[in-house]
This record gives sequence, structure tokens and C-alpha cells, in this order.
Amino acid sequence: MSRPEDTLSADVHYDDVEARKYTTSSRIKNIQASMTQRALELLDLQSPSFILDVGCGSGLSGEILSDVPEDEGGPHVWVGMDISASMLDVALQRDVEGDLMLADIGQGVPFRAGSFDAAISISAIQWLCNAESSETSPAGRLSRFFNGLYASLKRGGRAVCQFYPKNDVQKKMITSAAVKAGFSAGLLEDDPETKSVKVYLVLTVGGSTTGGNGGDITNVVEGMDGVDVVDLRKKGGKSGKGEIKKGSKAWIINKKEQMERKGKIVRATSKYTGRKRRIQF
Repeated sequence: MSRPEDTLSADVHYDDVEARKYTTSSRIKNIQASMTQRALELLDLQSPSFILDVGCGSGLSGEILSDVPEDEGGPHVWVGMDISASMLDVALQRDVEGDLMLADIGQGVPFRAGSFDAAISISAIQWLCNAESSETSPAGRLSRFFNGLYASLKRGGRAVCQFYPKNDVQKKMITSAAVKAGFSAGLLEDDPETKSVKVYLVLTVGGSTTGGNGGDITNVVEGMDGVDVVDLRKKGGKSGKGEIKKGSKAWIINKKEQMERKGKIVRATSKYTGRKRRIQF
């Protein structure tokens, strides 16, 4: 069965007809509601929060965020961003409570640093794994998205991204991009090894959670049945073997690459990069 993201970009696929069809399908609405509730369960928000809905579409997930009762930590205030103008138009017609932004998440997350308490994304980030032209690349789009998402969340904030990976390679590519951006990350799978498997990427920005383990996903799902957990963060401390010496050429080049991934302008590397200079008297 073909996947729409393999042939078209999201803004082209979700035209007026598809946006209306998606929003009025009772099957899709039920699935979307179930996955949004699951994402909220994993976010574990204890009080009304400011949430970013990534790939908000016509606001199906946002409605659930707005309707969380007080005794469950809500209601939440949310902002949604999506690349499909048709989807956002349907959201406006439905008079959803959140603010909406037309934006391509593959170009970043254009909000002030530390703006949001949390973020959710339902069935959206797999679209980043396909480049629409030779001038873009999945790796670059994923990097810009996760770096922007990391910056937009407050320290200790959490994001839950449900997505449908095409294969294990795509799953690893998405999760690796999140880890490179600085997140503590783990994959959770509901109904593993079935046709209805649902993959959730649980991300934490720094800080520590209950138990002081820095956002280990296994704390989130402790005691839950029917899930597989894969914590993709590096285990253990540095052994000292193979470490790059601070100030060396390799260390400088590595830092430059990190800055470039974040969209910073850096000087070109040359034969003089990292050279030792004589002490001047």
C-alpha cells in the first residue's frame, strides 16, 4: 500500500477535498482522539499548560487539549502549526480554540525560546523524511525541526510525537535527529508486532523527572501493559577512550558541525584550523 508522503508534500496532498474528508471521517476522528489521549497520558501534565500542536491539521487534537477537565490537569491552552492551508481553513471554520500558524515544520519552529510547557504531534513528523526537491534533504528538515522544537520548550518540558515510520531505517533517522538536537529520547510502541502498531517518540528537554533520571521514558510507562520501550540515549559515562581533546582540530570541527546544524554561520575549515600558535612576548 502506497503512502501519500512518498509522492506528495503534505500541503499538496491535503487540499480542500482531502482536508474535508480527513476531518469528517468518523474512523479517523476516533483514531486521532485515541492517540491524542495517549500522548497526553505520556506528557503527564499536572496543571493547565501551554502546548504546541505540531502538524495540528484541522484541530482534532487541539479540541481534546481544550476539553481536558480541571481534575485531570486541564484545560490547556494551545497553538497549532501546519503546512496545509486547507487544513487550517477547516480548523477556522470549526472555530477551534487554539491559535493557528501556517508554517513548514521542516524549516524550523519559529517561536521564542522556552515558550511552551509541552508539545504534541500526531501523525505528522514522518512527512519530514521525504524531500520534495533536490535542494532539501530529510536529514536537514529533521534537524531544523528538532532543533527548533528543543529551543521552543522550557527546560524540563516534554514532547510526545506519534508517527508512522516506513521502516526501521526511518525510525532510527527520526529518533537520531531528536537525540542530536539535545533531547533525552525514547521510543514506545503500543500494540507491537501488529498491523495497528503505533509508535510514540517521547522527548524531554534537560532537567530531571521523578526519580532524577533526566527524563527516562521508562519512568513514564512504568506499570503499563502491551508496550515495548527502547531508550535510545547513550548508556553509561565516557570511558576516556577515543575522547576528543578540547581545543584540538577535531574538537573545533565537531563544534563547527554542531553550530551548522543549528543554522549558525561559521568560518570555513582550512589547514590552519586548530593550529598551535607560538607564544607572543
